[in-house]
Amino acid sequence: MGLIMLILIGIVPTAYALNRAINESDVATFVATAHEAEQLLRSQSGNAAPPQKPRAAVSRYLRTREPDQETLPALATLTGDIARQAKEYGSIKAVPAQAVQNVRNDMYLAAEAIRLLLKKEDNGFDSAQQKTLSQFDQSLNNATKYIPDWVKIAVAIALGLGTMVGWKRIVRTVGERIGKQHLTYAQGASAELVAMATIGAADAFGLPVSTTQVLSSGVAGTMAANGSGLQWATVRNLLLAWVLTLPAAILLAGSLYVLFRHLFS
Repeated sequence: MGLIMLILIGIVPTAYALNRAINESDVATFVATAHEAEQLLRSQSGNAAPPQKPRAAVSRYLRTREPDQETLPALATLTGDIARQAKEYGSIKAVPAQAVQNVRNDMYLAAEAIRLLLKKEDNGFDSAQQKTLSQFDQSLNNATKYIPDWVKIAVAIALGLGTMVGWKRIVRTVGERIGKQHLTYAQGASAELVAMATIGAADAFGLPVSTTQVLSSGVAGTMAANGSGLQWATVRNLLLAWVLTLPAAILLAGSLYVLFRHLFS
């Protein structure tokens, strides 16, 4: 779903860069929250004068992850610009095509900067202020980080059809080639419960995991606990795939980037 949304935003940004399903009534609340966050940030910065290029100052903070004297006044200015644009257009649907990318970029920069500020333990904000900034951050994410229902449905159907076609190979590998004995119902249930808990925890903490790797590890664990024994050739291949995936992906992505930059820059 994430990949599809990146493609849609890249190809048709005027339609998918912003969540146009947001109601007009929600925009009024968004503007009020934005103004409150702007005043809070200005007050926290001591009403310091904003830099000439607030977007550049916020972008610098996102790169270095270290706030400087320009960070808060720049973020306050950016927040005020977002509130002004939202109030001017009245709704997300009314944002003109030529302004969509700039509006989205401003929202993204502000949301990421606020997220980093709230993660710092010594950010200087009290609990009420942090709640206000968190609400504004969530409002920004609702406008930029979203997935339409039709994308979710299409991906679910595609995954279901793919499993219907290729299930034999999956079942044979997971059920017969990890352990020396066939997977039992109890072992399958245990592995699925562990996979569910692990993936849920990873999602809660924002950690990237592979569903296949987690489930395969759970099956291997049940085989070892049951004394069934492991087919080390399969386990070795799984381990090699896990170890090589990251560097191979880095090398391939970097090579494609250099190639495309050379061809199209």
